[in-house]
Amino acid sequence: MLAKNTVCLWYDGTALDAATFYAATFPDSAVTAVHHAPGDFPSGKQGDVLTVDFTVAGIACIGLNGGPAFKHSEAFSFQIATDDQAETDRLWNAIVGNGGQESACGWCRDKWGISWQITPRILSQAVTSKDPALAKRAFEAMMTMRKIDVAAIEAAIKG
Repeated sequence: MLAKNTVCLWYDGTALDAATFYAATFPDSAVTAVHHAPGDFPSGKQGDVLTVDFTVAGIACIGLNGGPAFKHSEAFSFQIATDDQAETDRLWNAIVGNGGQESACGWCRDKWGISWQITPRILSQAVTSKDPALAKRAFEAMMTMRKIDVAAIEAAIKG
């Protein structure tokens, strides 16, 4: 059944590769269907993979093999909440180690151009704290990081 709201991500022929990687990397993720083109289209031929239905951490997505016309940007990202440093490291390293790129403040980009925020829950809680001094310390610590260092955030919280 088609979800009421589905994130559609544009790929240049690599939707199935990306969806398979996400399903293997993120909990509550799966490739649920692969649809082949019923006819030729601008970036492919009849029988090529046209769309892939998948979930990423419970979010329904469709990967569309639309060709090279559009590229991803940081204007869209998946934000994945992690429970500890081990989970943060595992997800970050999976993305970056599979042809991705590091960015700042817990952001990275996978090899298909999709941006990810790998965000420990303790960081989100700290920067939204009602204690402005605590929030500022955590925020300032985060601003110096690429992958989030949970111990450094915990130290910033303590002051």
